[in-house]
Amino acid sequence: MTLDKATLAGEALELLQELIAIPSFSEEEDETATAIDNWLEKFGVDTKRQYNNIYAFNKYYDESKPNLLLNSHHDTVKPNSAYTKDPFDPHIEEGKLYGLGSNDAGGALVSLLATFVHFYKREDLSYNIIMSATAEEEDAGDKSISALLPILPEIDVAIVGEPTQMHLAIAEKGLVVFEGKVGGTPSHAAHPNNNNAIYNTIEVLEWFKNYQFEKVSDALGPVKMTVTQINAGSQHNVVPGHVDLVIDTRVNDCYTNEEINAILQQEAPCTLTPRSLNLGSSSIPFDHPLVQSGIALGRVTYGSPTLSDQAELSCPSLKLGPGDSVRSHSANEFIHVHEVEEGVGIYIDLLEGFLTK
Repeated sequence: MTLDKATLAGEALELLQELIAIPSFSEEEDETATAIDNWLEKFGVDTKRQYNNIYAFNKYYDESKPNLLLNSHHDTVKPNSAYTKDPFDPHIEEGKLYGLGSNDAGGALVSLLATFVHFYKREDLSYNIIMSATAEEEDAGDKSISALLPILPEIDVAIVGEPTQMHLAIAEKGLVVFEGKVGGTPSHAAHPNNNNAIYNTIEVLEWFKNYQFEKVSDALGPVKMTVTQINAGSQHNVVPGHVDLVIDTRVNDCYTNEEINAILQQEAPCTLTPRSLNLGSSSIPFDHPLVQSGIALGRVTYGSPTLSDQAELSCPSLKLGPGDSVRSHSANEFIHVHEVEEGVGIYIDLLEGFLTK
């Protein structure tokens, strides 16, 4: 028996409340993984587990068909000091469900799980569906989706559940974090020094502030570089020999991370070392049938500046989910109850238009 949308939405909200009540910081998601596993098994889903990643295949999986991945994460950041509500008390006030992880990305996760249950026993699908509820997204850990993907069949297209107000993020910026070093001559502060590393940093900061990459993306705009950390010196009377910088670089879909690194190695006025080049930009063509199915439902397309599990995927991928990204990692995090209800409905309608033609 196929459950109706309202029933599935109710089940999804109950699961979300259960998950909120269980602390699930990155690398500490064992109990939420078990809760998700139990919830799926309640609907007769044959589940699998790798570390704290729970995944499942639709009942009539057919190796001859392409594969659609539905993915979202069940780990959270730690609550910040501005919370005035208990972050692990899932309660509803004036239509808002409060709790840590409710918006990022609990609402999307439970809505995708409900959607997977809806289609689980369908035999008329043009794609297989693989559901994954993954861990360690917030800290890009080594037991996250990056560990799961190598043991899954090849993914042809994916929906990554994150708060997008159920609009279609058809592109997502990649990320390269650079560690910079500005050199100088160490000395006693009482003596002349025409090569003070701190003073040298002034011009370097101006360069990063004003530099613009040539290619601008229609969906994601320009590459954005931001100096986010600076550190130098150990005591008041010593001029340090160098200044350390951290530069957060959000990469559009006109460049690979390797290309950004090559350009900056040649042009930047300081030495730069990338921490990683693995978190590339993501996109899906505007004319992809999955996108067109969403547009037919009145959804709007846009480019997202925030990073997600999309960065680990090499296939076309769409970021889509209930909730609002501006609430993520905020104090007294919440999601509207109606957003989860709408999320389940729109996910199901989107896939009906994509999977059953």
